[in-house]
Amino acid sequence: MKYTTLPNTDIKVSKICLGSMTFGEQNTKTQGHEQIDFAVDNGVNFIDTAELYSIPAKAETYGSTEKIIGSWLKKSGKRDEIILASKIAGPGIYTSHIRNTGFTKEAITEAIEGSLKRLQTDYIDLYQLHWPSRPVNCFGLRSFPHEQFQKKEENFVEVLETLDSFIKQGKIRHLGLSNETPWGLMKYAEASKEHNLSRPITVQNSYSLLHRSFETGLSEVSMQEDIGLLAYSPLAFGVLSGKYLDSVPKDARVTLFPNYNRYSSLQSEMAVREYLKIAQRHNLTLVELSLAFVNQIPFVTSNIIGATKMSQLKENINSIYIELSEEVLREINEVHTITPNPAP
Repeated sequence: MKYTTLPNTDIKVSKICLGSMTFGEQNTKTQGHEQIDFAVDNGVNFIDTAELYSIPAKAETYGSTEKIIGSWLKKSGKRDEIILASKIAGPGIYTSHIRNTGFTKEAITEAIEGSLKRLQTDYIDLYQLHWPSRPVNCFGLRSFPHEQFQKKEENFVEVLETLDSFIKQGKIRHLGLSNETPWGLMKYAEASKEHNLSRPITVQNSYSLLHRSFETGLSEVSMQEDIGLLAYSPLAFGVLSGKYLDSVPKDARVTLFPNYNRYSSLQSEMAVREYLKIAQRHNLTLVELSLAFVNQIPFVTSNIIGATKMSQLKENINSIYIELSEEVLREINEVHTITPNPAP
């Protein structure tokens, strides 16, 4: 395994992070434990989860993923060996079974205390806002929704003050953002500096061969402000495995949940076929090509992989040992130039 550090900390994390949102829906408790055991045995020390999970979000499975991870932590006794990240759900119609109040002090307090209980731990290493309370950077939106823009005051300082109080209590160690925009990332960074509060050290956004929009705007903020990217969906819901090209696997996520179609456009399929050709020319699988690409990006702190089958997990983790040549990277960028960011 390769390791890096969470920005502005001395916390060492594996470059591959184990994503867990299938635990409790597509994966049972036993399967979740098996995945964690295998990942840890192969050098992964970083696990990402959220109060929202498992997905798709629904009241019946709310918090199920955290409960499965918590039961593993209790059974294994390895809490001190794991860097654990979780998130508070933002407002939205599909989170009304959780709360719909935005990031108030009361909401953050309820969320953190609930996650600590389900995870059976006294502290969370990295606590993240799952998405902004503003209606921006949503799945399916390619750009800022300026047509519906209504300016309103944001509670950046209140959020930071609340999270900072939990850091002082020792219940969380550091804070991060997720699904943020360049403006939001800078506002949090500026507010933390102005008010002498803990600042975000990471941002968790989608990043893959099909969705490289982070490179526009956000990558500069990330590198200038030393806020690392935790890249999620590096295989684009499995589309970058190639398994959807010529068949419809019955137990795959996009098949089971057709509304998860962010990466299923005709343009995405065209790009996937071109990336598959590159992989084949260089004796790689499409999964290896896709994950190795993300692993090598300088602003990526960790690559969040997820799997429903052990064979997938093994291939995902092994991608860390693949180094793409300049020739391969050039060919990837040639496809990207022709079909840039086909997924919104």
